[in-house]
Amino acid sequence: MPLKKPKVIKPLPYFLFCIFSDSTSIDEYYFCTLRNAHNFTVSSIFHYRQASGIQHKCYSSMAGLVERNPRFSKLNDDDVRYFEGILGSKSVIHDEEKLIPANTDWMHKYKGFSKLLLQPRSTDQVSQILKYCNSRCLAVVPQGGNTGLVGGSVPVFDEVIISLSSMNNIISFDKVSGILVCEAGCILENIISFLDNEGFIMPLDLGAKGSCQIGGNVSTNAGGLRLVHYGSLHGNVLGVEAVLANGTVLDMLKTLRKDNTGYDLKHLFIGSEGSLGIVTKVSILTPPKLSSVNVALLACKDYSSCQELLQEAKRKLGEILSAFEFLDSQSMDLVINHMEGARNPLPTSVHNFYVLIETTGSDESSDKQKLEAFLLGSMENELISDGVLAQDINQASSFWLLRESIPEALMRAGAIYHYDLSLPVEKMYNLVEEMRSRLGNAANVVGCGHLGDGNLHLNISTTQYDDKILSQIEPFVYEWTSKHHGSISAEHGLGLMKANEIFYSKSRETVQLMASIKNLMDPNHILNPYKVLPHSLIS
Repeated sequence: MPLKKPKVIKPLPYFLFCIFSDSTSIDEYYFCTLRNAHNFTVSSIFHYRQASGIQHKCYSSMAGLVERNPRFSKLNDDDVRYFEGILGSKSVIHDEEKLIPANTDWMHKYKGFSKLLLQPRSTDQVSQILKYCNSRCLAVVPQGGNTGLVGGSVPVFDEVIISLSSMNNIISFDKVSGILVCEAGCILENIISFLDNEGFIMPLDLGAKGSCQIGGNVSTNAGGLRLVHYGSLHGNVLGVEAVLANGTVLDMLKTLRKDNTGYDLKHLFIGSEGSLGIVTKVSILTPPKLSSVNVALLACKDYSSCQELLQEAKRKLGEILSAFEFLDSQSMDLVINHMEGARNPLPTSVHNFYVLIETTGSDESSDKQKLEAFLLGSMENELISDGVLAQDINQASSFWLLRESIPEALMRAGAIYHYDLSLPVEKMYNLVEEMRSRLGNAANVVGCGHLGDGNLHLNISTTQYDDKILSQIEPFVYEWTSKHHGSISAEHGLGLMKANEIFYSKSRETVQLMASIKNLMDPNHILNPYKVLPHSLIS
């Protein structure tokens, strides 16, 4: 078939790879730019190329050109009829308009071109779907609430989307042990509400809790706001049920605190982003809800004071410290300017940093006394310049809203380059300051995160995506993180965005072993392809 003439938008300073379309592809044209023979960058949010049967895709925040695996089959009418036979026609979505939200991440940064979304209602249906897809070599992408930030939950090309949203039942809850068993499609906020009514709490809490699903949380090893107190999902998840690429169901849904019989394989599925299997059920250890919760918002003059305040909080508050978050003045300004109803409870003067502290305990009088003594001592030692202690649950919620609204405020401000990094606490804000020096007035560099566990969220806000800005950010941000012995992904995963950057945090031998595990468990590579591991190892 002859190639159509490409549409030229405007001249670019680099050699253009024009994007072609044939009669079966989406009639859109994008372009990507070539800096040199080995390193591609991009000039818009996403790009698509189909020429001579070969598909390529470029994304911002991802150095490298992704090529569609030619081994993957393309969806046909027989496939659709087979899935309708398993699920019923209502659970097989191929309407283009209905597919748009599932094809696009919530930041509108990554976009796929899947023509089919499946909504299984049971593990058996997931098993049948994967068994068939594996036999046909049809690539799939598992999807929960689609709240990820690294392109891990949306298709790259035409992968079949398997949504777990219809598998949303709480199966059991044991009040004696505090162990919850539920399906992967349960929305996190619904689990939190259920447990609250039972007198328990979920050890995981996120700003995206109203949309994210527990299967996605487990698959990305989500960290959240209270990891400093309750630890990671590797410690709280007792068991999982997962379906392998060939349809085999692994029942590891244990409800035991101790089980030393062989390899603890559930950990392979916690944090592997659906690349080794699809999590369908989880069992989680949940702690009792304690009666005494206090929240304080504090102002600090500099980052050094924030660090010292963290040290003091660990010493003076000890076991009742359940959250320690920080945000800089730029983060606060974004929220105040872009979120309706948000207000700074410390407006009398400009503060460089804000710290949100939460304590959780069982003795209200003792806990409050301990917190007030800590705050008084911190004020006397000039670690904090101002502060307010929430007087009721509404005020506490308004404090938390300031911290949790930062991602949405950034979205409203324009384009975002977001980096989720683990760093030594004393080095965290140095990266923010160096990035400001590099970018100058070209961008608004914003720093916030979970100071209690050394997790920085570095956000670079601009009016639109720009290759020149991106080239100033990457690979500098990864090199800087590696140089200071950090991790390029603290809690959001690698997804598509960072798959090729894994060597900044892991040795070549370690990554090679990961690839060997992938090849063993998913030899056809149909599960969430192009994500997590370098394309050179999985091609």
